Amino acid sequence: MPFSDSFFARKFNLTVRDLESCLAEALSRGGDYADLYFEYLETTSISLDESIVKTATQGVSVGVGVRVISGERTGYAYCDNLSPERIRDAARVAACIADGPSTLVKTGFQESAAHDLYPVVSPSSDAPLLERVRLVQRADEAARSYDKRVFQVQASYLDSLKQVMVATSDGTLSFDRQPMARLNVAALAREEEGTPQRGFSGGGGRVGLDFFQADKSPEAFAREAARQAIVQLGAVDAPSGEQTVVLGPGWPGVLLHEAVGHGLEADFNRKKLSAYSDRIGQQVASPLVTVIDDGTIQDRRGSLNVDDEGAPTRRNVLIEKGILRGYLQDRLSSRILGAEGTGSGRRESYQHIPMPRMTNTFMLAGEGDPEEIIRSVEKGVYCVNFGGGQVDITSGKFVFSATESYLIEGGRITRPIRGATLIGNGPDAMRKVSMVGNDLKLDEGIGSCGKDGQMVPVGVGIPTIRIDRMTVGGTA
Repeated sequence: MPFSDSFFARKFNLTVRDLESCLAEALSRGGDYADLYFEYLETTSISLDESIVKTATQGVSVGVGVRVISGERTGYAYCDNLSPERIRDAARVAACIADGPSTLVKTGFQESAAHDLYPVVSPSSDAPLLERVRLVQRADEAARSYDKRVFQVQASYLDSLKQVMVATSDGTLSFDRQPMARLNVAALAREEEGTPQRGFSGGGGRVGLDFFQADKSPEAFAREAARQAIVQLGAVDAPSGEQTVVLGPGWPGVLLHEAVGHGLEADFNRKKLSAYSDRIGQQVASPLVTVIDDGTIQDRRGSLNVDDEGAPTRRNVLIEKGILRGYLQDRLSSRILGAEGTGSGRRESYQHIPMPRMTNTFMLAGEGDPEEIIRSVEKGVYCVNFGGGQVDITSGKFVFSATESYLIEGGRITRPIRGATLIGNGPDAMRKVSMVGNDLKLDEGIGSCGKDGQMVPVGVGIPTIRIDRMTVGGTA
């Protein structure tokens, strides 16, 4: 679209001359490159507890971040006022890291290519607030009616609409309109004198309110949260020691995201901090393992038409049949490493510097029958859902808690277990993948990823896989 028709030009009276002037100020003390990241964000948040809507908030934030790259150094400043004078003030601060003759800024801008991955006609933010409040009330009612042992329910709903514009010193201009919605339900259940057990479910994506219908309804998510809590009431203590582990499809891909994906982000690798540093072209996983990061999947939570540096997102093959093929690159890392960009520059907001991050990260399906994978295990653990975890990027070591898991005995899934913790090493675990199912599934749209204090929405996925040996921490 012509810049004059864009959201920021119309709402804040910005001109092409203003953008050029601010970029010129950013490069007035030298530097190789500069960009401006504009953001206008509308948010709604609703929470329910004890069958009462406890909070309902709406807000708007607006601002611009100015970045200057000079060699391997980055200067960054931001302001929450979009007047050209204030943006130039921020540009002067960011310029202080550079030292040398000023760099010319191209005159005029060419709009960069972009996808159309979430053509939401009516974002959730346009719906009446009471209609969104009703979603959490329906979830509460459904979870409580699932089983009389459910005694506490918490539900929350969040949506946002983010308008983004990125202007660069090399003459590109990018726009995006990013809707997001998410519903969460947590349920607690207990026997008369027993310890309470928790279940959690939810979903969403870059969608409108019509997403929460049929199998994605508040009732569906509430029943799943309640089911998980009830299952845990009959669980036995998890066994400890080295076990064969089978990961179920979908959300267990969070283990792949944490234990493998972060190690494939380029900033860790150019600094030689990753277990995957200097290993491109080498065998780093079982030949059955192919890992993809794809920011171009329609409506997915981790997808973007353009990344937060204005580059179109891509489908990136990271590991192909066990061979490491590449890293996730932002602009700075790709410049330093001399590598092709991958559309992976992401930031939490205009107040944050971009860095290489994942979008939707998953393992491709194999040819195995999921039921046959279970039948192949004489004794082991089947993990369906995960909670929190910790990963050391340098060593690849990880610890993850399984919130829903079962014993496998004689090739059959038997008793639910509680307190299971998976302990291992990412590259080592991927080398021990011996079977991969044909049932790839992506998560329901609840993922958020933290790195260096920044949170961004992501997606994960995995088919059913068998890992031959992994340490399981338990209490039995």
